[in-house]
Amino acid sequence: MRRTSARTKTGKALAVATAVAAVAGFTAWQSAAAETASQPGITAGSAVGYGAGTTGGAGGSTVTVSNATDFIKAVTSSSATTVQVNGTINLSSMQKVASNKTIVGVGTSGKITGSGLNVASVSNVIIQNLTFTGSNDDAINVQYSTKVWIDHNDISNAYDGATDVKRASDNVTVSWNHYHNQDKNCLLGHSDDNGSEDIGHLHVTYHHNWFDGTVQRNPRVRFGNPVHVYNNYFNNNSGYGVASTENAGVLVEGNYFENVDDPYHLGEADSGPGSLVARNNKLVNSGSGQTGGSVSTPSYNYSLDSADSVKSIVTGGSGVGHI
Repeated sequence: MRRTSARTKTGKALAVATAVAAVAGFTAWQSAAAETASQPGITAGSAVGYGAGTTGGAGGSTVTVSNATDFIKAVTSSSATTVQVNGTINLSSMQKVASNKTIVGVGTSGKITGSGLNVASVSNVIIQNLTFTGSNDDAINVQYSTKVWIDHNDISNAYDGATDVKRASDNVTVSWNHYHNQDKNCLLGHSDDNGSEDIGHLHVTYHHNWFDGTVQRNPRVRFGNPVHVYNNYFNNNSGYGVASTENAGVLVEGNYFENVDDPYHLGEADSGPGSLVARNNKLVNSGSGQTGGSVSTPSYNYSLDSADSVKSIVTGGSGVGHI
């Protein structure tokens, strides 16, 4: 959420139920009629990393929405729901999302503008295949929440953070997103004095994201250990790439940095240093980065792409329309 800046894949297609609004007075999200269909761009797949096992709205109803009123009703429903966004949803303020939700764009048509999504004090949420632009706050804020997967979105021009994860949140994967036209990008851990809540939490995996000219916080990490940043493409990041602060432990692995003077470092502004281990990265016209300390080994299996191939893989597969 709003604060002062310190500095500047692809799962197997699932069959899903599509709600049919056939009764007068019922909105699309209320319709109980459904048919089974496989639709391009309507699939959750499965998360890799700390967000693995997040199922979102699987097993519940499926609804299709195209306006803010129906969208808000669907994402705040108390039951498991897959919310298919077909059109532009204009929000006036940060919209709370309830537990057990998949919010997924249809093809390339799903857009969130005006404000963003607040994933607060909930569990089991998937946000996928959506274009977020022009939020008056964060694009996506995650706090006091577990099991969150943010995947294959296009995110730009948020007033504050693009994707912030904070306040004891845990078991989150941020994958295959295209971030651009953004200053403060991915904050992990909101303040230096929140260790009592955050220590032992904030386990997040960032993989196959395109940090496309985003200035800083790609991510900026406090307290989380380990945090895994692997197989991302960083290009033209004028501030810095990754910062490890406040005793965090960050593994920066198999990434491609291009035209990034400061790819990764320890400490940031008034925040003390964390630990950072860098291995198997490709640095093209970029600085050497700063490392130090030790980092715990991520507690999951993953397949690492060669850093040489990351640029083409990520630019060809990140963002909307690629799930």
